[in-house]
Amino acid sequence: MMSEFADMYQGMLHGIREWSRWERFRGELAARADAGWYVYFIGQDCPRTPVDAPTFRKVLDEVDALLRRDHQERYLGIVYVNDFDHPRLIKIYDPNNLGASCGHSGKVVLPGWVFSRMPPESLGTTIVPEGRKRWWREILHG
Repeated sequence: MMSEFADMYQGMLHGIREWSRWERFRGELAARADAGWYVYFIGQDCPRTPVDAPTFRKVLDEVDALLRRDHQERYLGIVYVNDFDHPRLIKIYDPNNLGASCGHSGKVVLPGWVFSRMPPESLGTTIVPEGRKRWWREILHG
């Protein structure tokens, strides 16, 4: 039997294709943020406790800025959520680690970040550039 996290992570998620939809979703998420969100930067230690609401809002702002800077496409298409009205899991792929765009390499590309309302489980290891690690530490530990 799979855990709630694994079941949701591997389950049906809805993609956010348009930037305008991301802006609305992110705004709604920030407006009702509380201390119940775990923020997991894949390749780093799996968080054991959720972050407080101000930290979650800061993470949302910083990830948004990174997406806008590094994913300069007319569409977004790299953010997925289980439920727009009552989100419990959000996957965000790193624009600098999207894998092959054509064909099938057989390699599973992990998201860059997972935000969840339940304790996450390790998704494995991945190579994370030092600059990205510094960026993440600065967000969480300012």
